[in-house]
Amino acid sequence: MFKHMYLGVAVLLACAMVSMSGCRRPPKKGTAGSGLPPGGSEADIGIYGSDLGAGALAERAVGEKIEPGIAFENVLFGYDQATLDPAERAKVDAVAEYLNANGKVGVLVSGHCDERGSSEYNMALGERRALAVRAYIVQLGIDGARVQTVSYGEELPLDQGHGEEAWSLNRRAQFEFFQQ
Repeated sequence: MFKHMYLGVAVLLACAMVSMSGCRRPPKKGTAGSGLPPGGSEADIGIYGSDLGAGALAERAVGEKIEPGIAFENVLFGYDQATLDPAERAKVDAVAEYLNANGKVGVLVSGHCDERGSSEYNMALGERRALAVRAYIVQLGIDGARVQTVSYGEELPLDQGHGEEAWSLNRRAQFEFFQQ
């Protein structure tokens, strides 16, 4: 009799444990166990691109950033595109010429997207954009070790608007130069 009672209690406990384990809430973003800083995202810890988080460039053995006096035009992309448009290649040509003339300078190419699409998709698309620009720079004869990439996805828009005019400015690759 006790044997059947213990078996019944064990079955009830097992059922209770199984039903309670399905009630657990998913962890909030930035909480213990997520691996992210409070309020942070994957981009903040450098999961994408060349493992560079926001602001980590100077700490990554690449030297000091060059003052903002050197500016090149952003390379713009079509909606959901990561291929370099022939009209945009002249902008990258100018960057390659600058790098060719300044052998101790490197460049960080950051890929950006508009707000449409999921964060994960936009991080991947931004990475593909940065890598497309990097590949073209390397094709122009610049050592790949001097060209770093990072994706910010939709996290750093140039224009906060919600229309095609704003979105077209946010679909871009941007350049930041540093001393090696």
